[in-house]
Amino acid sequence: MKNSYCFFENRECSYFPCHKGLDNFNCLFCYCPLYLKEDCPGNPQYMEKNRKKIKICTNCTFPHQPENYIKIVQILKE
Repeated sequence: MKNSYCFFENRECSYFPCHKGLDNFNCLFCYCPLYLKEDCPGNPQYMEKNRKKIKICTNCTFPHQPENYIKIVQILKE
């Protein structure tokens, strides 16, 4: 893939890749814009700490999959 408005890969980042298992790793959403969404389409896990529900996205690659760019933008528009 080539860097564009919907895909950016930064192989020089000291954290690259922050998740394993993807051939085309989209760094555009380095910090997931869906983190605050209760019903995000990724595969988050949840834990409780100090009686608060915390979303854990360590094993989620949804925002880093290039084909999900359009889906993320649509969700953010809602």
